[in-house]
Amino acid sequence: MSKNEQDFVKEVTPMEEDFARWYTDIVIKTDMVDYSPVRGCMVIKPYGYGVWEGIVSELDKRLKETGHKNAYFPLLIPESHLSAEKDHFEGFAPEVLWVTQGGSEELTERLFIRPTSETIILPMYSKWVQSYRDLPILINQWCNVVRWEKTTRPFLRTAEFLWQEGHTLHATADEAEEETLKILEIYRQLLEDELAMPVILGVKSDKEKFAGADRTYTMEAMMHDGKALQAGTSHNLGQNFAKMFDVLFLDRDSVRKHAWSTSWAITTRLIGGIIMTHGDNRGLKMPPKVAPIQVVVLPIAFHKEGVLDKAYEIKKELGKKFRVEIDARDEYSAGWKFNYWEMKGVPLRLEVGPRDIEKNQVMVVRRDTLEKFAIPMDGLNERIDELLIDIQKNMFEMALKNREEKIFITNDYDEIINLMKENKGFVKTMWCDDVECENKLKADTSATIRCIPLEQEDLGDTCPMCGKEAKHMIVLGKAY
Repeated sequence: MSKNEQDFVKEVTPMEEDFARWYTDIVIKTDMVDYSPVRGCMVIKPYGYGVWEGIVSELDKRLKETGHKNAYFPLLIPESHLSAEKDHFEGFAPEVLWVTQGGSEELTERLFIRPTSETIILPMYSKWVQSYRDLPILINQWCNVVRWEKTTRPFLRTAEFLWQEGHTLHATADEAEEETLKILEIYRQLLEDELAMPVILGVKSDKEKFAGADRTYTMEAMMHDGKALQAGTSHNLGQNFAKMFDVLFLDRDSVRKHAWSTSWAITTRLIGGIIMTHGDNRGLKMPPKVAPIQVVVLPIAFHKEGVLDKAYEIKKELGKKFRVEIDARDEYSAGWKFNYWEMKGVPLRLEVGPRDIEKNQVMVVRRDTLEKFAIPMDGLNERIDELLIDIQKNMFEMALKNREEKIFITNDYDEIINLMKENKGFVKTMWCDDVECENKLKADTSATIRCIPLEQEDLGDTCPMCGKEAKHMIVLGKAY
């Protein structure tokens, strides 16, 4: 065993021993969340919320660049709105939290706390849209939603969580489909470019699609343990909700028609995805682009003259371009601080002591590789910028390598069952498109069809479940 492996932070359960426990240790010990008095609800602490702020900032910019505008809709929705769309109601009813009383007065109609907002937004669109000149409507909202989950885990599945949800309205089916795929690509860029998280883009099976949608497109990411995380979805809702809520417009041909709608969302579960994609037995590894702290400066032997002043000088200079903290606490040893900041996943640690000042250098430690080396103080900003870019790139490549090593290709049904039982990762195989075979897969493997990839591969002519003609290549896996 290497020295690095021997020196990992002992308070964290090794992921090889118990991945679920490792995850819980990480989110609590790195001060990202705390448990609240409300069942299934978490308190997102500043360090965890800082990651969400990075995601919000980048995605909000990309959405606005493509013409989307932010708005806000009510948290409470009348019961009649939910039951108006049969499939939607059946899909969400088990998770809905109801409000039945206001003050001492019992409500004449129950209200539910939004699990998603189609049923409050589409009725408003029906008031706003008169003709094709009012379209498209491209609205997004940043908010919270509540789904009364039975089993919860911080970030990954909680009763209340934060998200953005886009809801758009279009004059034609083609425009709605174009919007749905455009958003999927924006999501892909966000995850791969900012979160260093490789994803597989695809469409959900009819069984797995969003309740009330014509089609659901998804991004499936692989976590370090080989399980899938549904990292974001984009739904083509067709005219289903428009018909339920009378969203009509006068088209160019002077005929009144139902509009076409889409909805799409990413949530705070992406923070859990970052943890499980990049973390190791030392703790977090934060992608530099969304890291709340990109560089931490540690003065070494700072009781000696000039060290603390130099450390603050470096922090001030780097702070012009980067998110920087300094750790000048005198109650902890240098070794304790090294472990602390490694566990927090800060991409770069800069150490400066008396000898470094004499040599006009700083010692740098990369969190992704744990390499330690000296760099000159002259041109420090430029060198740090180069290192952060390289760390971001390397983290994506490491995550991609992990995924590719855990993707298996087979049309042998016995092998599929064995791979899923052993939790090996993803399986690519063929499928006839019959829900009976989909149900058989789930019953025999406890896995689900994560998606029908947009980039199809010809892996054979027959479905391994039934022997009939195959229609799609699918990605199968167990998921969070």
